[in-house]
Amino acid sequence: MAAGLPRPRRFDVYVALGSLLGGLLLWGAGLATRPSTEVYVLLPGRWPVLLPLFVLAGCELLRRAAPRTGLLIGTAAIVLDVVTQGNLVSILMYTDLMYAAVLYGPPASAHRIPRITGLLTVAGAVVPFAVWREPEALLIGVVTGLVSFGPASTGLIVRNHREAAEAARLRAEQTALLAEMDRTQAVTAERARMARELHDMVANHLSAIAIHSTAALSLDDPKTSQDALAVIRENSVEGLAEMRRLIGILRDSSGDVEPSAAPTLDGLGSLVDGARANGLDVTLDAEPSDAPAPVELAAYRIVQESLTNALKHAAPGRVTVSLRRRDGSLVVSVTSPYGDRDAPRAPGSGAGLVGMRERVALLDGTFDAVPEDSCAGKIWAVRATLPVDGTLEGETA
Repeated sequence: MAAGLPRPRRFDVYVALGSLLGGLLLWGAGLATRPSTEVYVLLPGRWPVLLPLFVLAGCELLRRAAPRTGLLIGTAAIVLDVVTQGNLVSILMYTDLMYAAVLYGPPASAHRIPRITGLLTVAGAVVPFAVWREPEALLIGVVTGLVSFGPASTGLIVRNHREAAEAARLRAEQTALLAEMDRTQAVTAERARMARELHDMVANHLSAIAIHSTAALSLDDPKTSQDALAVIRENSVEGLAEMRRLIGILRDSSGDVEPSAAPTLDGLGSLVDGARANGLDVTLDAEPSDAPAPVELAAYRIVQESLTNALKHAAPGRVTVSLRRRDGSLVVSVTSPYGDRDAPRAPGSGAGLVGMRERVALLDGTFDAVPEDSCAGKIWAVRATLPVDGTLEGETA
């Protein structure tokens, strides 16, 4: 190939060689498309036919690598073939070049070539008929249409079908990709939700067990040890019940069995009583509030985790739990003494604060957990504002 032209495809090489051999076979057999006596044959004889045949065969090498270049050179060659006796294979190769130029060429050429060949077909029929006034003159337009407009239109139809199929394939891939992204996000959100539930349900009981078992081991007092074991047993039973509830929800994929009811604000009394049994001095001040289920669940879990943190980290003193309805929101506040403590501590990882913050963010609320100064001394304050009006039930048990 000449410098600057791309390398031809293997299939195009086979097409060029097969066409050339077929054309030579017809030439050798003396078969031509026009007799040498016809008026349009300006180059009579057998040998002039070979030049356009070889040129068109060379153009077939460019049918996909450089379709427009192949068509331009092939057009000059087919004009030369017209003034010779002609070869049927040369005409067939030109129709293939026209088809390939539309199918593999740039989009602009793919739409321009059928329009140009259509105009040439009409002109090839009208002009000769207007000049000679013979019905046979219309055959020039018919031949022009068969050689140029027909292959160009076929190439455009095939190209449109291929582009539509490719667009459909891309849409399918994009849909599959979006579906996979949605699935991954759903799995991640579900894992985060279950992690929050598992932490909130179990951390409170395990923290009480750790603190009371440490106290029982550090004090050589049978009465204290017995009380601690009673608390440990109670928290163990409650923790196992919570775990069974969560495992039941996870295992039940049929949807035939309704999961256990999620905690609500009506259960705050029992939650506070459990915290008192674990040794906390808790005061509950909650106004009756008819809030959506997601809000009640989030408020319950925030109070539960705050009491767990107070049990693990708070200094001796009173823990206050307050729930108020203000301006269409439920305000949850839990305060506990902040400072050093002599009682045993349970280790913490900070996951509780992260879980509370995530719950509030899911409901488009605000959350804050910081030490503050008060008239009673330094305290640790956890405050959350949960919108009640128009809350979507996006956070469920």
